[in-house]
Amino acid sequence: MKGILVAGSVATLLSFLFTPALIRILAKRGYGQMIRDDGPQSHHTKRGTPTIGGVVLILASSIGYFASHILDGVGVSTSALLVIGLVVGLGVVGFIDDWLKIVKQRSLGLRSKQKLFGQTIVAAAFGYGGIHFADSYGLSPISLHLSTVRDTSLKLGAALVVIWVIFLVLGTSNGVNLTDGLDGLASGTSIMTFLAFVMIGVWEFRQSCAFAQVGRCYSVRDPLDLAVLAAAYAGACAGFLWWNTSPAKIFMGDVGSLSLGGAIAGLAITLRTEILLVALGGLFVIITMSVIIQTLYFKISGGKRVFRMAPLHHHFELLGWGEVTIVIRFWIIAGLSVAAGLGLFYAQWVVS
Repeated sequence: MKGILVAGSVATLLSFLFTPALIRILAKRGYGQMIRDDGPQSHHTKRGTPTIGGVVLILASSIGYFASHILDGVGVSTSALLVIGLVVGLGVVGFIDDWLKIVKQRSLGLRSKQKLFGQTIVAAAFGYGGIHFADSYGLSPISLHLSTVRDTSLKLGAALVVIWVIFLVLGTSNGVNLTDGLDGLASGTSIMTFLAFVMIGVWEFRQSCAFAQVGRCYSVRDPLDLAVLAAAYAGACAGFLWWNTSPAKIFMGDVGSLSLGGAIAGLAITLRTEILLVALGGLFVIITMSVIIQTLYFKISGGKRVFRMAPLHHHFELLGWGEVTIVIRFWIIAGLSVAAGLGLFYAQWVVS
């Protein structure tokens, strides 16, 4: 359990210290955020704010995770390494997108098909690797069974599992990317979700079938180490949020939002809580659905809109809500979603 505290503390401290250093470097080079003209007009005051802060999130969380193992003298797990690989891979895709925006001055960065292709390759590699590397109990990092709050009896098979993993990773990473439109919204929401995974990982470890062969046990590989990794991500987000909250001194960019989404999806998959991700990432789902609804209705109705603008937070901006008000209220929604997800997780154990 000490590893959880060390990983979270080290990641928080490093993120808090590294971020202002990155702000100075980016500001000196003039690498600032491009603002689209079709967005809320209030956002034009943010033009030039340093971006690609997600680099700090990846570095701080990775260092925090490995530091906890060095201090504990415990080896790293395959499950955590796969999730870290997923995060770094998606971070590279996001970095390329950000680099095109801020250096090449291409406001939209990578084309949507290019970005999705890169995400798909990274997610497929994670899914394929995850169904291998079984431990002494025969458990691989990613199960071949569909999971809700634990593995179900529905076996998908290797090919379907990889496709399912790609779907989850793309949906979650792009969901976080869409949410990252207001100062502190995505980073604050991610902290809550990661803390939920810490609790789930610890619980699954204490009730692991490796230690107690009872009906309620969990067949999950490396749950405690995944909790350590989740704590590192939560800590990195917390340190970054200090500088990312309104008025933001730095934005995480796609390198941050795609990698955070990948971390959330990766933890949900390896902890066998895939469907529960809908509740734990409830705000990301709501915001993603607002974009889907807006797009479909616009096409069906011949140009009419459900919202003044999508994603949903921009709709409330155009209604006159203040940015801080929107962020805090959306954080409340995110917190309630996480609480509902944890309630469903523990309720299943109680009634089983």
